[in-house]
Amino acid sequence: MFLIFDTETTGLPKNFRAPISDLENWPRMVQIAWQLHDEFGSLIESKNYIIKPDGYDIPYNSEKIHGISTNYANRFGKDIILILDDFKRVLSSTEIIVGHNIQFDINILLSEFFRYNVDNKLLFFTKIDTKSVGTNYCAIPSVKYGKYKWPTLNELYTKLFNSDIDNAHDASIDVDATSRCFFEMIRLGVIKPGLFNKDTEYTKKFNSINKSQISLIGVKSIKKNIAVDSDEVNNIKKNNSNIKSFDFSNLRCHSTFSILEAKPSIENLIDKAVSFKMKAIGLTDRFNMSGAFHFINYAIKKNIKPILGCELYITEDHKKKKYTKDDPDRRYLIVILAKNLNGFKNLSKLCSYGYIDGYYSGVPRIDKDLLLQYKDDLIITTGNLEAEIPYTILNFGKIKAEKIFQWYNKHFGNDFYIEINRNNIDEEKIVNEILLSFSDKYNVKCFPSNIIYYLDKDDFNSHDILLCIKNAELKKTNIGLGRQNRFGLTSNEFYFKNKEEVTKLFNDLPLSFESLNEIIDKISTYSLKKDVLLPMFEIPSSFKINTKNFDEKDGENLYLKHLAYKGAKKRYNKIDDKIIDRLNYELLTIKNIGYPGYFLIVQDFTNEARRLGVSVGPGRGSAAGSVVAYCIGITNVDPIKYNLLFERFLNPDRISLPDIDIDFDDEGRSKIIDFVLRKYGYNQVAQIITFGRMGGKSSIRDVSRVLDLPLYEADKLAKLVPNISLKNIFKLTNKELTTQFSSDDSKLANQLKSLINDNSKYKMVIDESIKLEGSIRNSGIHACGIIITPDNILNHIPVSTTKDSSLLVTQFDNSVVENAGLLKMDFLGLKTLSIIKDCILLIKKNKNIILDIDNIPLNDEKTLKLYQKGNTNATFQFESPGMQKHLRSLKPDKFDDLIAMNALYRPGPLEYIPNFISRKHGREEIKYDLDGMEEFLSETYGITVYQEQVMLLSQKLANFSKGEADTLRKAMGKKDLSLLETMKTNFINGCKKNGHDQIISKKIWKDWESFAAYAFNKSHSTCYSVIAFQTAYLKANYPAEYMACVLTHNMNDLKKITFFMEECKRIGLSVLGPDINESFYTFDVNKQGKIRFGLGAVKGVGENAVENIIQSRESNGNFKNIFSITKSVNHRIVNKRTLENLALAGAFDNFYNKKRSVYFFEDEKGVNFISKAINFGVLYKENLNAPPDLFGGSSDFKIIEPDYPKIDEWDRLDLLAREKEVIGMYISGHPLDDYKLEIKYNCNHNIIDFDDLNLLNNKILNFAGVITSLEEKVDKKGNPYCIFSIEDYTDSKEFLLFRNDYTKFIKFLLEGAFLFVSARVQKRSWDNNLEIKILSINQLSNVFEKMTNSITLRIDLNDIDNIFVNKLIKVLVNHKGKHKLKLNVFDSDEINNSLDFISRSYRVKISKEFINQLSQIINVEYKLN
Repeated sequence: MFLIFDTETTGLPKNFRAPISDLENWPRMVQIAWQLHDEFGSLIESKNYIIKPDGYDIPYNSEKIHGISTNYANRFGKDIILILDDFKRVLSSTEIIVGHNIQFDINILLSEFFRYNVDNKLLFFTKIDTKSVGTNYCAIPSVKYGKYKWPTLNELYTKLFNSDIDNAHDASIDVDATSRCFFEMIRLGVIKPGLFNKDTEYTKKFNSINKSQISLIGVKSIKKNIAVDSDEVNNIKKNNSNIKSFDFSNLRCHSTFSILEAKPSIENLIDKAVSFKMKAIGLTDRFNMSGAFHFINYAIKKNIKPILGCELYITEDHKKKKYTKDDPDRRYLIVILAKNLNGFKNLSKLCSYGYIDGYYSGVPRIDKDLLLQYKDDLIITTGNLEAEIPYTILNFGKIKAEKIFQWYNKHFGNDFYIEINRNNIDEEKIVNEILLSFSDKYNVKCFPSNIIYYLDKDDFNSHDILLCIKNAELKKTNIGLGRQNRFGLTSNEFYFKNKEEVTKLFNDLPLSFESLNEIIDKISTYSLKKDVLLPMFEIPSSFKINTKNFDEKDGENLYLKHLAYKGAKKRYNKIDDKIIDRLNYELLTIKNIGYPGYFLIVQDFTNEARRLGVSVGPGRGSAAGSVVAYCIGITNVDPIKYNLLFERFLNPDRISLPDIDIDFDDEGRSKIIDFVLRKYGYNQVAQIITFGRMGGKSSIRDVSRVLDLPLYEADKLAKLVPNISLKNIFKLTNKELTTQFSSDDSKLANQLKSLINDNSKYKMVIDESIKLEGSIRNSGIHACGIIITPDNILNHIPVSTTKDSSLLVTQFDNSVVENAGLLKMDFLGLKTLSIIKDCILLIKKNKNIILDIDNIPLNDEKTLKLYQKGNTNATFQFESPGMQKHLRSLKPDKFDDLIAMNALYRPGPLEYIPNFISRKHGREEIKYDLDGMEEFLSETYGITVYQEQVMLLSQKLANFSKGEADTLRKAMGKKDLSLLETMKTNFINGCKKNGHDQIISKKIWKDWESFAAYAFNKSHSTCYSVIAFQTAYLKANYPAEYMACVLTHNMNDLKKITFFMEECKRIGLSVLGPDINESFYTFDVNKQGKIRFGLGAVKGVGENAVENIIQSRESNGNFKNIFSITKSVNHRIVNKRTLENLALAGAFDNFYNKKRSVYFFEDEKGVNFISKAINFGVLYKENLNAPPDLFGGSSDFKIIEPDYPKIDEWDRLDLLAREKEVIGMYISGHPLDDYKLEIKYNCNHNIIDFDDLNLLNNKILNFAGVITSLEEKVDKKGNPYCIFSIEDYTDSKEFLLFRNDYTKFIKFLLEGAFLFVSARVQKRSWDNNLEIKILSINQLSNVFEKMTNSITLRIDLNDIDNIFVNKLIKVLVNHKGKHKLKLNVFDSDEINNSLDFISRSYRVKISKEFINQLSQIINVEYKLN
């Protein structure tokens, strides 16, 4: 007998694996139906019961599924005891129970049996689950684990019968469908008879009885009263007040900081509220408070009250992180508003702890214990449908929801409010009805809510696209729950409504507006802006004076002065009046601005860095203008020597926090951050969040993906977007674009506009992209910013966490952290400092020279010659080709020239470089508008290069104060026109007082206006020129050590490694491959002064393995062969893969047997030679460590080294391919080496030249390379195309061939093929972007024959004799062919005396062999034509 049954319930359990006795966990049974069949499928009994609720109600979401309401069940339901007894009865006739997902139904019945203390034997039956047995039959793919998904009952039914189930989720209908599926699967053989202890004879008999497809029994659905009267009952006492007399303000706005879930900017939200004349506006972003500072500041500016809140998730235990599919994390949204500054701090802590302790599955979570801990000055609302109370109403019923409601009411009292939402969603109507009944019962006030995710109603579509971007879905996918559906809002009502619209929605709830305004009145306005709070710096007790008028800063000022003068004694041989005056002036300014502690903190970092062996840069930015900073060790450039200005750093007329950025070597930077953490504590240090916004290109790509626009079309649109916002492109006319932007940008913009005018699909993409442009797309971490607070950072701002950092991360970004009172330090990691540090160590190791890099002569002859020749590759700041060109023209002979060039080589002042060079070399007269200007402009040959020059001249010519001079500098840099106009008048008048001609004064001002916006900070230029000179000094004086360190610090960048190896070759340095006896982990220099590849550059060779190899080498001497390696290394660290990759890389090439193939030769058992060597090493160690025998003697057993196999080396191309596989590049050779002559005489470009196609526009490119990858594909229209990569000595590039080009050239394309390619750089027809258009492809081996017409031999008349002639004729005869032979005979004794001939007797075949033999004849030069 088969009993097939199904239940409908009040919902799902919280934990599917909870014990049956946990009655709170298991939902209640609402309906049960069953069918009893005999063994061959004949129906014996069919029952269907509705259960009368006993102390529970049926939630709306359950009612939506099965259609049984509480009212209907109460009216038509049966007593559950009677139903359980009847089910017990049918069980007595049952042998096997069957169902779809039957364990759920069993658990529901067992929990009801337990609840009513009814004995049963349900657990003792064999059970068959159609869900499980139908899984492989349905074969629904799953993205997880490569298995199939369990089919739903309808999916199984559709697979079997090719139709859907009518009235599914009615237990009687589902039982009928399950029965039909079950017996049909027996008939088809999907269910094997062995599953219920039957044999094949059973199947035969079953099929003889059921010869055709199984049919439904045909039960009728019990008619259900689905619709509950869902009209909201206004349980609030109405009055006769006119609703229009109440103000409505929107408390539930979301901004773009609700990342990819809301569209509006903070400014747009507030501007909209102001336009609607609202007196307040609330911000409740999801899961963060990142917009809080912007929101409050802008609201105050717009004279509207800001109400700050946040949406968080609340869960049972926010610290719990382990969940299962059966027991998932059940979290609910909670809406919290801050009443005042203390409330902000508590909300900030809740949000922060949500990340610190509660972050799980991508969201921060809190729990009720934490909420109560920080409940002061907070307001809680019932929230939307995701919130705990509404969710419980819908999914667990009113009774359970009421208990939760009571908890919030108990703990928050008058600060607990009911939020009524009316967005035309059915579920809201059900929730509102119950919430209003709670309002009446518990006297909890309700308020009208207008949740905002977008500003205007017609923004619904673009917001939906935003959600699709977040969830990586296509917009065309249906919105809904379950498979094949996606998340989306089901209503378009989440826009910013005005007062009239809200009044119309809530005209039945007049008192709710009073409650809303009560909330607004409870909330006080506060600012988050405050002065920066410095962390405590402990000064020595001797500087703490106990007097009434003495405060902490007085002690800090005294201690800073002490350190400054102490440092000055070390920095200067003699402290003269000039130095004393400068120190006193700076110290007084620092005292007046009130930040002596800042300098003490920074010097603490820099000096600690030096103690830890971390390199500190000479300075960065304007801080290098401070003598105090120089004396206390923050900077390392003398401001007095280089005439750097302190007021460029600190304006004495304006109190502001200093800003000192510090460069550390990139490897040591983490040590300083660790020091900061140790000193101040984890809770006082944080990194700074950053926000990435959707630009024009990225918004087009995102929208195109969501709208299912083909990738190549999206790419076409995106590449037409210039450096102009989409809004401006489509707002401005073509003429306005041309006048306001560069010709290239305006041309692209106009092409984009014309393209979308002809394509409605493109227009839709652009329209939506414009709406989303500027939205926040993601968050990240500031590259160098570190926040340090005087106490726990949670007392100041909200923080978050990220998997990318072990530090806390601020929720406020870099634009506001300082305004929020936080000290921001920029700790920058500079790779160049690591290179310099490692180079100094390498010089000491190899040459026993201790180099003080901070005191190298800045007039070093070798270094200046390096600059004069432009040989600056691999140096700092001066390595670009453009800079090298100018250096060769400038021929700098002093350090000041380099400072100036560093400042000039940037957009704007770049155009002054030719004048600068001409003036230096006397080709252009140096003129000064006024004689007094020479003092400050002579170092730059009369050209204003630095901002400091403008500041000094304004003081000298017009009597500006130091503070005014700095204000002028800032105004010019920021183009503050109103301030500049005022300062211009002051300047002209000041010049007039000093007797300067007004016409000349006005000319000077005009020159400054045009150039000062581009003028550079001399302090920064000087500091970085010092670092640059240090790198050039090392390259000029210790080239091998320097280039080895450059290669080491670029090991992970194959392109740079290749470039720097070419540079080594150019300057005559050999770079040798890895060697087991000479290499270290990084690149090094051997005793012969050649650079050795580091073993760490070999794939699969870790740092621990290299360390073990070096340790063994240093302990036992150089390795003699593979066996001496395996005898000494630790095989757990230096394993088989390590040794194999070292062999492939050539690390064993200097052993007696140099063939790499030897190590991979396999014997008849498939064991390669390296494995044998390892086994030898293991046995050797075991024997070495074996204990003596019983008589105290040692074993004479000797381990014999295996014989080397006698095999040939791999062919060269195979060997190089294997080498590249483990190193990433070719070292011992290159596949193109056999074609050097073809490349030399026929190619005009290398692939690396293709990085900037603008320089190659309309040019023909002839280049050669080897095909490294080839992929043939078919487009959507069925047309074949291919993508292939070609590599030469310098770089590799990917090309695509379509249509005719594909047909024409595919025959040449084969991985490993050597090709000669001719191409043209031209504009694409559809977007005017430059492309490389391939014109022809030939095999590289045929280039001489196809591309060369003749060869010209250049011969000195004095070298011609019989021997010479015979040698030449022999070569010509051996290489007869069709190429013309030309001769140029010259007399070296007479200038300009030569004759040209064309040989009539000989034509030759030009080949590598011919060229090689020709080269062996002394004094014959040749040229291919």
